[in-house]
Amino acid sequence: MPTLAFLFPGQGSQVPGMGRDLSERFPEARRVYERADAALQPFHLSIQRVSFDGEEDELRQTAVTQPAILVHSVAVFEVLRARGFRPAVAAGHSLGEYSALVAAGALTLEEAVVLVRRRGLFMQQAVPVGEGGMAAVIGMAGAEVAEVARLAAEEVGGVCSAANFNSPEQTVIAGDGGSIARASEMLKARGAKRVLPLPVSAPFHCALMKPAEEKLVPFLEATTFRPLEFPVVTNVDAAANSDPAVARESLRRQVCSPVRWVETVEALAKGSSGGVEVGPGSVLTGLARRIAKEWPVKSSSDAPGLEKLLAELAAG
Repeated sequence: MPTLAFLFPGQGSQVPGMGRDLSERFPEARRVYERADAALQPFHLSIQRVSFDGEEDELRQTAVTQPAILVHSVAVFEVLRARGFRPAVAAGHSLGEYSALVAAGALTLEEAVVLVRRRGLFMQQAVPVGEGGMAAVIGMAGAEVAEVARLAAEEVGGVCSAANFNSPEQTVIAGDGGSIARASEMLKARGAKRVLPLPVSAPFHCALMKPAEEKLVPFLEATTFRPLEFPVVTNVDAAANSDPAVARESLRRQVCSPVRWVETVEALAKGSSGGVEVGPGSVLTGLARRIAKEWPVKSSSDAPGLEKLLAELAAG
């Protein structure tokens, strides 16, 4: 029988209207949205409202995007689980690591959605809007991008570092505006094909997120992490983990540390015969095909796509 790896997406996969047809078609998905809304009542946030009917600008706010993507991902997972499909191993890109831990039983949906709501708020507050940024560097090895970012930050006296090692050809950098601008100039001069500023509200996965990490720690410590039902490959170490204490510490460390996604996908490919992207969009499917070209990956983010995926999985 094929062994599956589940991949859970992170911020950037959101689209207006996401999850509405899932909730209408699958009772398991509808229950996930109802549970999430009940958990988020103290924050006066309805994930059903912002996901199904919200405007794009609202959905792009970090403190809204993160719980919305997590809930969508868990909804898809519950539909898969109800039909007998479980992974041998899983991983999530940044925020997606919380979704993976819900799937593995380390966190409940309610615990995770409140944590990521707080995480998003703390990240928004860490750096004033306009003072930080991120940029995707295309066509240069990740190690060289990281070195150029370090040199640019040193020259400017600011912060700039590799934030996401997304594929062999794409690395994202994050930092303050001046350092990002200088790094972009240096990267282009060294032969990067493109350096594309990203429309994000904060410079994630770099040292500027330290205030967010410090605020998040007490809430992570107050949450009970349970033994994992299957291993989750962590962002920070790109290593499979089943220890709840390590899972908690990994979530703390990932706030300021780069997402080692290339190595993560390589680890998933070694531990399974194929992958399934569980959540909105197909960003991770595209990245996986650039990282592990012979490893088959499927994705599904709406009701028709999920029905097709279920039929394909059932057929083996």
